[in-house]
Amino acid sequence: MAGAGKSSVARKLAQITNFEIIDSDTLIETQYKVSLQDILDKEGYLGLREIEEKILLSINFNSVILSTGGSAVYSERAMEYLMQNSMVLFLEASFQTIIERVNNFSERGFAKSPNQSVQEAFEERESLYKKYCHHIVDNSYDIDSCVVKILKLIK
Repeated sequence: MAGAGKSSVARKLAQITNFEIIDSDTLIETQYKVSLQDILDKEGYLGLREIEEKILLSINFNSVILSTGGSAVYSERAMEYLMQNSMVLFLEASFQTIIERVNNFSERGFAKSPNQSVQEAFEERESLYKKYCHHIVDNSYDIDSCVVKILKLIK
């Protein structure tokens, strides 16, 4: 979910492990030369999800830390690929924590159904995040404590 700390935690882990970091949202923006919000505005949320799936299926995991977009879980095909080729972690944070961390969802390229609230998207995604992960890691507090928990899991 946006605001769960995926990018921040991935950056910190990459510094510690010397693994390459790939942020799938950044990869999409680089390859398509537009922002996620522009893709969302032009292609709709389903179009953005298709692009996200294509990008995720192209990633080669070799000493890589991948930070996915929050809507990656809508692609069963991509999530099964990630589950088979990597260790998938769900960085769990409460809805209240997410709201405190994210100022404006309308400018983030947040892929949700037009008639869906952010809270409804959060609730829908939460079960998918739990379905498609090897481990759930609480990230309600600071990044360093989350990173310590992850390092214990991967060692």
